[in-house]
Amino acid sequence: MEPSRLDRFPCRSGFAAVTVLAIAPLLATASARPGDASGTFALSAQQVTSPRGGGMMETDRPQVLTAARMLDVRTGEMVENPVLLIAGDRLQAVNPASVPSDASTLDLGDVTLLPGFIDVHTHLSSIIGAQSFTEPVTRTEAAAAFVATKHARVTLEAGFTTVRDFGGDVTVALRHAVERGDVPGPRVVPSRNSLGITGGHCDDTGFKPGILEGSAEDGIADGPWEVVEAVRYQIKHGAEVIKTCATAGVLSFEGPVGAQQYSEEELRAMVEEADRHGVRVAAHAHGTEGIKAAIRAGVASVEHGSMLDDEAIRMMIERGTYLVPTTCLVDRIPLDELPAPIRAKAEYVLPLARESLRRAIRAGVRIAFGTDAGVFTHGENACEFAVYVEMGMSPLEALRTATVYAADLLGKEDRGAIAQGLLADVVAVPGNPLEDITVTERVTFVMQGGRVVKRR
Repeated sequence: MEPSRLDRFPCRSGFAAVTVLAIAPLLATASARPGDASGTFALSAQQVTSPRGGGMMETDRPQVLTAARMLDVRTGEMVENPVLLIAGDRLQAVNPASVPSDASTLDLGDVTLLPGFIDVHTHLSSIIGAQSFTEPVTRTEAAAAFVATKHARVTLEAGFTTVRDFGGDVTVALRHAVERGDVPGPRVVPSRNSLGITGGHCDDTGFKPGILEGSAEDGIADGPWEVVEAVRYQIKHGAEVIKTCATAGVLSFEGPVGAQQYSEEELRAMVEEADRHGVRVAAHAHGTEGIKAAIRAGVASVEHGSMLDDEAIRMMIERGTYLVPTTCLVDRIPLDELPAPIRAKAEYVLPLARESLRRAIRAGVRIAFGTDAGVFTHGENACEFAVYVEMGMSPLEALRTATVYAADLLGKEDRGAIAQGLLADVVAVPGNPLEDITVTERVTFVMQGGRVVKRR
């Protein structure tokens, strides 16, 4: 139920976004220094300032990380007194027979270690509010980039070391800025502009003719060949996933919330073209018929899936299509700030979404963790875990949605578990998440690629 292209702005150049992302570390440094009261972004013994002045670089000295417990999310085993050996940005070994004599050691004490969380549905450059519906014609990309860096940081602090983000050129620029070490934030799998029909949920609606009229370059495409052109253009400019609006949505002024928008023929052209580039398609879909069309077309995931029937559930199971529920927002979306027609759509569809999730969990649909953060407060992403458990999922399965299953949906084999050879993305929570899943909302330690970015 993401904002309808609130992430797109009149300024088409990515230069402003890149410039802002490049200077953002100066702001971050001013607001939170290593050793401050919170301990946030304290540096490990291995980190020294890059001679270029941006980001961090690692020495060759290995690290040893210990704690009271570690959950192996693959097997479900709770490992007592784990020892993690980290070299560079990778986990070199788990419980090795010995560790190098020159390794630095960090003992986190009475906590449980988990893999870095993955949120596959975020909008880092957006936050819903009364002004959201005019921002497409009032906010610049530079402003969006500042907002994105702020939200990226709080998301990382919350334990989310990877996100799949839907947010235009700013998302692509943020991905590169994080990779360079210019700004703190999760690794970003960007979609660039979402694809939608003229006047649909992925278009900017509600303005007079001539205002933000989109083209295939902007993601607005009608008919199979325009869709193919739009897919190619997004990939050319940095998209690692194609996001589309298969149905109408909530936070936009076009028609009924569940109405199908893209035809199955258009969706199939989209999926086939993306597949030729090794890219997957995520389909925003609330309504039943649009969900089924997207599944038949071969999308990798259905986002929201608010109106699932038995046939749609059976199709998802048969084809291995992931559901990304984004259900925590049901209790957190600021309804009072929404225009009356949009609020009416939200109040209609949100109860249906909860029931669809309950039925999907009961049936065994594959679920990947996604929040739609931006429709509610960034940094509160972990609230989604408790919703899954409330709807009938075991705590272990809930944790898997944001680790092994999310990594599988993204096609990222280098993360999603604490295991030899994978990225050293590790978070710590108090207590035992298998007994109380809400401890995921109180992350005390975050390591990303061997770097300590939060410690309390």
